[in-house]
Amino acid sequence: MSERLEDIAAAMVADGKGLLAADESSGTIKKRFDVIGVESTADSRRDYREMMFRASDAMTKYISGVILYDETIHQKAADGTPLVDIIKASGAIPGIKVDAGAKPLAGFPGDTITEGLDGLRERLADYYKLGARFAKWRAVIDIDVAKGVPSATSIGSNAHALARYAALCQEAGIVPIVEPEVLMDGAHDIDTCYEISKTTLTKLYTELYAARVVLEGTILKPNMVLAGKKSGKVSSPDEVAGKTIKLFRETVPAAIGGIAFLSGGQTDEQATANLNAINAIGPHPWKLTFSYGRALQAAPQKAWSGKAANVAAAQAAFAHRAHMNHLAALGQWQPTLEQAA
Repeated sequence: MSERLEDIAAAMVADGKGLLAADESSGTIKKRFDVIGVESTADSRRDYREMMFRASDAMTKYISGVILYDETIHQKAADGTPLVDIIKASGAIPGIKVDAGAKPLAGFPGDTITEGLDGLRERLADYYKLGARFAKWRAVIDIDVAKGVPSATSIGSNAHALARYAALCQEAGIVPIVEPEVLMDGAHDIDTCYEISKTTLTKLYTELYAARVVLEGTILKPNMVLAGKKSGKVSSPDEVAGKTIKLFRETVPAAIGGIAFLSGGQTDEQATANLNAINAIGPHPWKLTFSYGRALQAAPQKAWSGKAANVAAAQAAFAHRAHMNHLAALGQWQPTLEQAA
């Protein structure tokens, strides 16, 4: 495969394929494992992820790349094969989460800044040797209108950090996924999400230009335009699609390598239905696909529940969700296909 950034980015958003986000921190995956009654150890985390990476039906047909956590990119399967090699053998591209998480932004209560730039150049060189050809950095933009969150400082600081990260990635021969997530946790309406997302993306691309990042060798991992969970409103897929595409046409350059949505707390089916509606109103200037964590993993996680006897059932659940999102990335999903499973 070509090592050109533009070619790697294009392969990441190949028709009907998307990314598996398997980069949960040790703390996050422990919470998920607690729900299914599995102790979170290095071996149990390895076994769970190996189960997905060996789900050849899902991986070869529907998954273009896998975002890994630092622990996972170093791990070997139970039989001694590096997990990275299992991913490569399926035709998918290994990637790596490189940020150190969102921390409180000093002086701005309720705002966060993502840390992890110190030493990043050296870490990227190491990850490249381990086989990573793309990376991910997540900025977190919360909305609390009453408290003036997010501040312009928060949006500006996070956009600047994303641009510095992206430039370092490209220097290392790694495609940066830039993820400015406007959270859907608040009580805000869909129009507030739209306005905050517009401000965030406008600032992001100003910073990427200033940092001389080659846009064709980047992937955007954005939120969809949604009402906050606490608002009590669930927007229809058609409304989500219309507002999300309007937002992107106003803010996202056509030059970028592609767009891979985060699921951001949507249910499995919501994330699929909304992605489908977005693609169904195309054609668009960019490829639009998925980069889902929970929305791909919740069903297989439950089916697996830490038992070797359940691996086949868990892989089938993963293949089903990956297939549904494959169809949504092509604008060909229908709700009746969920019942047929």
